[in-house]
Amino acid sequence: MFAQPCAIVDLETTGGNIARDRITEVGLVLVDGERVERLSWLVNPGQPIPEFIEQMTGISNEMVAAAPPFSELADDLLARLQGRLLLAHNARFDYGFLKNEFRRLGLRFQARALCTVKLSRRLYPQHFKHSLDSLIARHGIDMPDRHRALADADAVYQFLHIAEGELGRDKVAGEAAALLSQPAEVSSLPAELQQQIEDMPDSAGVYALFGADGRALYVGRAPNLYRKTLGHFAERKPGRHEVKIDETVARVEWRECLSEFGAHLTELQWLRRLLPLHNPRAKMMGEVCTLQLSTGEDGFMRAVPVAAGDIDFTRTSDLYGLFRHAREARKALAQIALAQGLCQSVLGVEQVTSRKGAPCAAYQIRRCRGACVGEEGADSHNQRLSAALQRLKVKPWPFEGAVAVLERDEVCGDVVEHVFDRWCYLGSRRNGGELEGEPAFDLDYYKLLEMVLRKEDMVIREI
Repeated sequence: MFAQPCAIVDLETTGGNIARDRITEVGLVLVDGERVERLSWLVNPGQPIPEFIEQMTGISNEMVAAAPPFSELADDLLARLQGRLLLAHNARFDYGFLKNEFRRLGLRFQARALCTVKLSRRLYPQHFKHSLDSLIARHGIDMPDRHRALADADAVYQFLHIAEGELGRDKVAGEAAALLSQPAEVSSLPAELQQQIEDMPDSAGVYALFGADGRALYVGRAPNLYRKTLGHFAERKPGRHEVKIDETVARVEWRECLSEFGAHLTELQWLRRLLPLHNPRAKMMGEVCTLQLSTGEDGFMRAVPVAAGDIDFTRTSDLYGLFRHAREARKALAQIALAQGLCQSVLGVEQVTSRKGAPCAAYQIRRCRGACVGEEGADSHNQRLSAALQRLKVKPWPFEGAVAVLERDEVCGDVVEHVFDRWCYLGSRRNGGELEGEPAFDLDYYKLLEMVLRKEDMVIREI
């Protein structure tokens, strides 16, 4: 395992966002055969350390205030890492942070990286958990200072030696070689696209794949953006719930979200805006319509499909049902009429071409009580229509004014507000800034917000 020069690395950072957060401590265990060197540096991240991170790592803002920035350590650190196999527990995290820090300084850092989480899974498949805490407990690793960079790196070093003692050096070296020999997951992709995917975080959000002509091919939502996007390029048949994309993907865009609600809302926005080729749901998104009651000169009420562009859905009472188009609304009305014995001719569902006062088709099969031929009066028919429509009545807005659905990033303290008024989405803002986003009244927004209002763990604030 240690026949080649190795660098076991662990980083402490201001958070888990590879683009936004910065390194606060570097711990290295450099292994050259029997020679082992342990090094650590505190790093001034140039931004505050969140209280949550400070409590977890024990590294305070005061401790790093006089520490050098990464730029002052970069040349020395790069020289120590060059030409070594990099090992880390969750190597993508540490390797990704290092690459980004070097790249900000115009320095290129490239290394073969071995993830000891994956190695532990191969060496000890009988165990379910392979976090560093699990390894420490399982193997009785001496760990006086958990969540400090050098201590964590040294714990990985101890784990590898314990594994060699329990399983043999050949077994550990063989499994490590097998992992390293696996082709890079995105190595076959064009360099620019490969870099875009490598930059994606292991966090929740929304992504979009674009073709060479700039057209959106697919929009997806994922708890892990990197892994979900990578799955589109795997050389295997797509699963039952996966989408096969035949076109060449030229570009990927992504946006991190703080919660499932924010990701779901962002996905709906991107579907509306991009109309991606391989999202069937995008083709269904359009102007919402409903059924509105009106009374004709003959005294009979009729439920007429009306579109969002014709009335203010949010401020009009006695609206029934939300439908994606008028055809769907008329179909629902026809089903209600047939089930309740209402006259489809009077309601306008059935087009009567014969003389006025002729019986409708439903009357002839005893499914209409005769409003079309004068056997049922307007009052009776109206009451039955109103009662039948009650289950479809659009719910009243439960607040006096606008509300914000709040999301909070526990690491950095950022707060995102998604603002709604009378079921209309008005926009989102971060940390009290200006609202951004396209205001809209949409059936999917309505369903999403209605679902959220039933959840006790969501924070809703009236504005």
